[in-house]
Amino acid sequence: MARTVKTKELVNTRLATNYGGWMYCDKCNENIGYLCYATYDKINLEYQCSCGSKGSATIDFTDSEDGQECDDELIIIKNRLCCPADNQPLITILDKKVANHRLSITCKACHKTYTKVQ
Repeated sequence: MARTVKTKELVNTRLATNYGGWMYCDKCNENIGYLCYATYDKINLEYQCSCGSKGSATIDFTDSEDGQECDDELIIIKNRLCCPADNQPLITILDKKVANHRLSITCKACHKTYTKVQ
């Protein structure tokens, strides 16, 4: 079932689909990662592409719930950042294409909000 986007703010960034899929830097058109559209509830990503461009993506939905902040770290399974509660993939950030990033993402299943800075 498709979700209704409430907030979608993309800066120097584009997505392959409405609220997920492959993510691209608008300046160099390089793939910077993959947002798993079915498993996240909210995302706030700020990044600097290896080309030097700074971009961001903020997305949530009309049915998004407030996430519970937690200190748990996302786990990596097959290069995907996954929720440690259920191993569901949330996002992939291609480190060779992204110089640094700040991520806050809420899992749709467990409603925990994970933060990662690199």
